Amino acid sequence: MSKTVIVKYHKDGNEFEILVDADMAYEYITGKRSDPLTVLEAEEVFKDARKGERVGEDKIKKAFGTTDIAKIADIILKHGDVPITTEQRNKLLDEKRKQIVEIIARNSIDPRTNAPNPPLRIENAMREGKVSIDPFKSASDQLDDVVKKINMIMPIKFTTVKMSVTIPPEYANKSFGVLKKYGMKTNQYLGDGSLSATLEFPAGMQTEFFDRINSATQGKAVVKIL
Repeated sequence: MSKTVIVKYHKDGNEFEILVDADMAYEYITGKRSDPLTVLEAEEVFKDARKGERVGEDKIKKAFGTTDIAKIADIILKHGDVPITTEQRNKLLDEKRKQIVEIIARNSIDPRTNAPNPPLRIENAMREGKVSIDPFKSASDQLDDVVKKINMIMPIKFTTVKMSVTIPPEYANKSFGVLKKYGMKTNQYLGDGSLSATLEFPAGMQTEFFDRINSATQGKAVVKIL
């Protein structure tokens, strides 16, 4: 049996409501379901769903710029008030926090040492700074506020790193895919068959890159930071 709940969305002083399956709505806002129509219990937009009062087409068009129910449902589900359980909310918060930590860790360094910021240090700084996460906002939309709050606890600098890499002939073909993944800008094969390349990628990925290229070349790659 499905559990029907009302999702409310406010815009320009008006309230819009849709009836959805609670579990399917949670799957949709967490990216596990892609078709908003499968979430709806009724393909209608209501002024008051409990009373069955529908919103006029003109008002819908003005608020959403369309009368396509799939597009409207997508907007309401992503930006409206979706009823979820405490367990679901905590899971959403945990997933969103991990996404934010990953973005910061992959794209930033500690400007004092030019070393990547470890995820655990970022998590601890967020806890110490009492950072509040919105489970319904995207990680990228919350990034600036999070960085501002933890920057006094741990200095953060978003930047890229440029490197030159020389791969011995016997590992050149095997390493090409790794170099391409990490922002390869130029590449050429030298006279002895070695592969020379320049790369540019987010500074926080340096440790990850070194691990990957050392694994692919048995530690024989020559890497220089430019």
